[in-house]
Amino acid sequence: MHWDRLTDAIILIAVANGAPVIASWLLGQVASQPIDLGLRWRDGRPILGATKTFRGLICALAATVIAAVALKLNWQVGLAVGATAMGGDLLSSFIKRRLGLETSARATGLDQIPESLIPALLCARDLDLDWLDVATATVAFVIGELILSKILYRLHIRKRPY
Repeated sequence: MHWDRLTDAIILIAVANGAPVIASWLLGQVASQPIDLGLRWRDGRPILGATKTFRGLICALAATVIAAVALKLNWQVGLAVGATAMGGDLLSSFIKRRLGLETSARATGLDQIPESLIPALLCARDLDLDWLDVATATVAFVIGELILSKILYRLHIRKRPY
């Protein structure tokens, strides 16, 4: 295991996924335009849902770039991790809507794995991670997100404990 680089990957993934939550808490309804513009898929359900916003996307990208630079990594690595983490998050939201789950409904695994596994795979080469590192980063994020969500809920930063 490459502990330093594995830690960097986990930090970047956590920053990418945490930035939209913090931005929502800090900014409320400011710049909260949904990415799907409120449009519906052919099944009549929202494409992604109202909580997937341009604000969250932009904050995730900016925060991971800043975090990458702070970790002395190339800013492009931060941008790539932020973009793929958000891509994974949007993919899981799209799937949840197709399954008939409401916006912000809990789907353990589906809520965490795409937004951590995809960026871990993408940055594996840049961070010299092997398959065990990628799996460890994904599992660490899933466990950390489940624990941290409850803490953020108690601090009134998240609206739900998951």
